[in-house]
Amino acid sequence: MTDPNVPPPRDDRPEVVHHTTINNPPPSSGGGGGGGWLAFLIGGIVVVLIIVAVVLFNGGGMTAPDETNVDLDVDVPAPSMPDLPEPKLPEAPELPTVEPPTAPQG
Repeated sequence: MTDPNVPPPRDDRPEVVHHTTINNPPPSSGGGGGGGWLAFLIGGIVVVLIIVAVVLFNGGGMTAPDETNVDLDVDVPAPSMPDLPEPKLPEAPELPTVEPPTAPQG
């Protein structure tokens, strides 16, 4: 009996043998998977909460000033505009006189 995976020989090429391998994974046990991303997400949230707690308990990185008595004197001179000549408007053009429209008599 011949192997059905071996094609019949041809005259124009040497005999070629084809091998087929089929891999069947074992059946899954039905558990596991999908928990890795959830653990990563919860771990990230815990780290963010720890950072927020540290910042809040340390006063937010802000310290109160020693003295609040501030004496500030700001003296800014008022700006003045340069003296410019009065603008000269162009002469208005002379328009021809126009008769008002009339309704046709009928």
